Amino acid sequence: MIRSSTSAAKSAPPGRSDAGGYDLTVVIPTYKEAANVAAVLQRLDAALTGRRWHVIFVDDDSPDGTAEAVKALARIDPRVSCLRRIGRRGLAGAVMEGALASAAPWVLVMDADGQHDESLIPRMLERAQADDVDVVVASRYVDVGSADGGLSRARRRGSQLATRLAQLATRLTLTDPMSGFFLVRRTALNAVAPKVSPHGFKVLFDILACAHPPMRAAELPLVFRPRLEGESKLDRRVVLEYLALLGSKVSGDVISPRALVYAVVGATGLAAHLIVLRGLLSLGFGEANLFAAAAAMTSNYLLNNEITYRDRRRRGLRLLWGYLKFAALCALGLAINISVADFAQEHMHIWWLSGVLGAVAAAAWNYGSTAVVLW
Repeated sequence: MIRSSTSAAKSAPPGRSDAGGYDLTVVIPTYKEAANVAAVLQRLDAALTGRRWHVIFVDDDSPDGTAEAVKALARIDPRVSCLRRIGRRGLAGAVMEGALASAAPWVLVMDADGQHDESLIPRMLERAQADDVDVVVASRYVDVGSADGGLSRARRRGSQLATRLAQLATRLTLTDPMSGFFLVRRTALNAVAPKVSPHGFKVLFDILACAHPPMRAAELPLVFRPRLEGESKLDRRVVLEYLALLGSKVSGDVISPRALVYAVVGATGLAAHLIVLRGLLSLGFGEANLFAAAAAMTSNYLLNNEITYRDRRRRGLRLLWGYLKFAALCALGLAINISVADFAQEHMHIWWLSGVLGAVAAAAWNYGSTAVVLW
């Protein structure tokens, strides 16, 4: 039950009881949001007057000094905490780490860019208690909600398509299971935490998909606002990560999202392999296939470093050293590739099918060995 501040709590920090407890934890994942954190805190302070709350900014080691900006605020406001993550990236992981650090009965997740309307939070708390639900979602697509203020036409259509796919995959009835602005009961979140992927951007979808039986849910309309400062983190890699997460949920979590992304990268490597193989056939199949396999290996390494393992990306000399280790680990896979492809070509004489069979035979070894040893 949400309780207002009492006279006995007047000597305690604002928003905190004399017993030291909070009713609400606000979790805000950040990356390069130094220019926004102070404004977001001011808005929260205005929206949550009289309530017992605190906020945890979870920063993925932003190069712009976001963590330092949050800690400066924490020195003058005890309701503010900073959880700085080193060597780890990903919005979902940041949200879960912040939420699991909370002891409050309710956890509110929102962005640091100002697009989420913090004045909606008291209504979300009231709705959660009135309807006795586990999660309240601020939806861009229910009643008078709107994404028009914060999304381009292309992004709006993409978001709507992603929502429909999520509904089909999980049989959810929510209009916006992709929302990044939601309130969740901490005990319900604790129950699904071990199953939630630490990678990707669509943490609400993952939380809901992992819940068995389904969480009790409600929605309130959200009017999406433009960003305060900075640039959107959404790019093609985020879309790929979402599709991989979707595929993982369809498989019943048998296949991990990272393995699916690795498979997509492998498919591009296969395309590179076939293009080089076709272009160098005049050298003879064996020689052409050797060069093609090397080209595909190089392509796979660079793309996996930027996409599949972007939270552990290598740079500079580490990138070069990583490539040498990647090549060494894939050496056996390369030998398997060449052996299988030569055998297939000798018996079938279909160059493209022989190339495909060789590449597929090496894929399992390459994924397992590089995942464990390199990244």
